[in-house]
Amino acid sequence: EAFTAQVALARRRAGTAALRATPRPLLPPERAANSVLAAFDRRIPFALTGAQVRVGQVLAAHLSGASPMQRLLQGDVGSGKTVVALRAMLQTVDAGGQAVLLAPTEILAVQHYQTLSNLLGPLSGEGLFAPEAAPGGEVPAADAGPQGSDGAPRGVVVRLLTGSLGAAQRRSTLADLAEGRADIAIGTHALLSEPVGFADLGLVVIDEQHRFGVEQRDVLRSRGAKPPHVLVMTATPIPRSIAMTYFGDLETVTLDELPGGRPPVTTHVVPTSKPKWVARAWERIGEEARSGHGVFVVCPRIDAQDRTDPEGAPPAAGSDGSKAARPPTPSPDLENGSGPGGETQRPPLATVEDTLERIRREPGLRDLRSEAIHGRLSAEAKEQIMSSFASGQIDVLVATTVIEVGVDVPRATLMVVLDADRFGLAALHQLRGRIGRGRDPGVCLLVSGAEPETPAARRLAAMEQHRDGVKLSEIDLELRREGDVLGADQSGRGKSLRLLRVIRDRDLIAHTRFIAIDLIAGDPRLLGHPDLADFLARRLGDREDFLERA
Repeated sequence: EAFTAQVALARRRAGTAALRATPRPLLPPERAANSVLAAFDRRIPFALTGAQVRVGQVLAAHLSGASPMQRLLQGDVGSGKTVVALRAMLQTVDAGGQAVLLAPTEILAVQHYQTLSNLLGPLSGEGLFAPEAAPGGEVPAADAGPQGSDGAPRGVVVRLLTGSLGAAQRRSTLADLAEGRADIAIGTHALLSEPVGFADLGLVVIDEQHRFGVEQRDVLRSRGAKPPHVLVMTATPIPRSIAMTYFGDLETVTLDELPGGRPPVTTHVVPTSKPKWVARAWERIGEEARSGHGVFVVCPRIDAQDRTDPEGAPPAAGSDGSKAARPPTPSPDLENGSGPGGETQRPPLATVEDTLERIRREPGLRDLRSEAIHGRLSAEAKEQIMSSFASGQIDVLVATTVIEVGVDVPRATLMVVLDADRFGLAALHQLRGRIGRGRDPGVCLLVSGAEPETPAARRLAAMEQHRDGVKLSEIDLELRREGDVLGADQSGRGKSLRLLRVIRDRDLIAHTRFIAIDLIAGDPRLLGHPDLADFLARRLGDREDFLERA
């Protein structure tokens, strides 16, 4: 099984190696000092970490090649992935191409737009910027980077494209992208819609890859005359990505260093079977808020009519990934009641609506300024609420996973996740990353009614013990399985692997990879191995087309 999987992937890699992308190299030394990338490096107010420099060099080298880059950038929350991605985008822009940053939510897309605009400062926009003197004092010639019609250097034009844009602004943005006036596009799924075209798409950056399906990630790759380079970023790779890494099919670079001074975030599981622990969790909300800090309270559902599980939650039945239903987990603010026959009934999952109402009526909490945020609110409302929370006008923000990725509020120090066992490890790790982003340490409380020794309890125990996103992904992989390594399925209910286990059999997988590479190098079409070719054809079926695109 390991060997046949590796042959299929080796054959796909050989086909991918034959594709040609447009190289986006760094400018030569005599011109590099006047590039937008060099100007950006001179103006950022902090020193890059050693990991950011090392990863940047790897990406720069791959962007310079004619083979399309397919990289996974893994870095824990706060490791500086956005700056690394921006430097890669600026290298692409300096080389005459356009770049796209795809975000899973409008909140994150807007925040990326603001962050990149702030980082670029005077380099951002359609106006001209004056070349700065190089370290030796010489002002370089204006012959590099984005240029205006007169050949003078201009700023990097960044455009935001989301579903809430007005018709006129959307038309203008689409025209700028199609005609090459925009250098960087930042957006949500709106970027995947059919009318979006590019003059010369050179690099696609996908943030939080676990929030996009394989088919969605594939759309932007077909938007250019040649395949663009692709950089996928995540703090917690999905099990399938970890599996593909072990199979050697996904090239990974890792930011394994956090900027200095980042405070730690401690995590504690709060069992609903211990009422005093639950009561203490609610007390902490008041204490943190009255100390001037921001508090997140996360719920799995918006209201009683919302019957969906949190996005990213794994199958509820058990470690075998079956679809058997699991009864709802107790909400921390409701006691078990009795059913018609006297049997114990589990209360419904915590909702944003009920939790906000409780905070506003609870004697120890009702004086706090509390508000709710979730996916049903308009983009304008969500942006206003997040702005008020970040500025300190809101003390407690009751939310769904709409705040899972990218939200940066340095004053937030406490997160309480209700019914935490209904969230997947990737979602929990992302949620935890929303706190402790300032100078003060953070505390994450996972309130759960999960029974001991169940897969849900093991997930929460892993969150309590580990802060490393890669380690959590490996645990997630062991619990959920690998997904369809040779297909598009990312759910963890593997079809491709029946006997093989990626973590357990990693040495065997590595061994068979070298055998498969040698075989394909000598016989790329398997003409001398008809039985193997027939087996792969029958096994892959309609997934052959997926392999060509993935």
